[in-house]
Amino acid sequence: MIAVLKQGTDQQQIDSLIEWFHSQGLRTNLSQGDEVTIIGLIGDTTKVDADLVESLDIVESVKRITEPFKRANRKFHPDSTVVEVGDAKVKFGAGNFQIIAGPCSVESREQILTVARAVKAAGATLLRGGAFKPRTSPYDFQGMKAEGLELLLEAKKETGLPIVSELMSAENIPLFENVDVIQVGARNFQNFELLKELGELRKPILLKRGIAGTLKELLMSAEYIMAGGNDQIILCERGIRTYETATRNTLDISAVPMLHEMTHLPVIIDPSHATGMARLVEPMSLAAAACGADGLIIEVHNDPQHAKCDGAQSLTPEQFNVLATKVCKVREAVA
Repeated sequence: MIAVLKQGTDQQQIDSLIEWFHSQGLRTNLSQGDEVTIIGLIGDTTKVDADLVESLDIVESVKRITEPFKRANRKFHPDSTVVEVGDAKVKFGAGNFQIIAGPCSVESREQILTVARAVKAAGATLLRGGAFKPRTSPYDFQGMKAEGLELLLEAKKETGLPIVSELMSAENIPLFENVDVIQVGARNFQNFELLKELGELRKPILLKRGIAGTLKELLMSAEYIMAGGNDQIILCERGIRTYETATRNTLDISAVPMLHEMTHLPVIIDPSHATGMARLVEPMSLAAAACGADGLIIEVHNDPQHAKCDGAQSLTPEQFNVLATKVCKVREAVA
């Protein structure tokens, strides 16, 4: 349930109404936009007399929300959330578009520093790199772990780029203290115990859609994090598994405008994992920019042929430079 307040309602009146809702055993979520103020009610609202609430002088209307995700729901929070990352306050959402770029996995000091310098020069605003790698085969490269995080931090210190890296287990959270954005991968998007732990942090979370996850399931996963008090979430569409076998996954471009209707959280696209082919990354990136995505996360490697992880879908720095230029032109064209 949401209570839409009348314009001109002062803070004391809002606080009094919230206190009354709390006395009814409900939790509240206050959204104060430029044009409208909404109090979202969370809990058992069946006992709330909607007609009584709507009759209050400061209440414009009362609506019941049927979707199970509440805090992530745009009806609760009409204005788009802006997620700020790092000391530089790099912004995602509400018209702010960012490109995250870097290798699938950190392999060496030379590799991550070379790529970091190149992607920054081309216009990337965040550096990605996997230190802990979930792999389908137990025999594949599993990442450099803590040492990989240290190399990412060295690259951050040199370039100033905030860093993004994937967390696989709650027990490793202390190692991610200086990581600017914690990524939850497709395999963990419904690891609810991990999501609960991330809800206790006050750090941006990049939440990827699972390979067979619906948009509702993605938003319910975001709700787990938000229920703990952390609303700094960036959603990521990275392709879903369908009957098609020509590409690694099927990139659901329609998820971007649909999610923008359903939620106030920013939405970015991962064209690298979606297609699994470097030659398809550019056209899918341009499509993402055209459909209103809030950013991209792209794999870039200085030597893709010898990459220890996902070389086939990685761009060279030169290819990334061309892509970044074209993305800017597409965004200008659709603005």
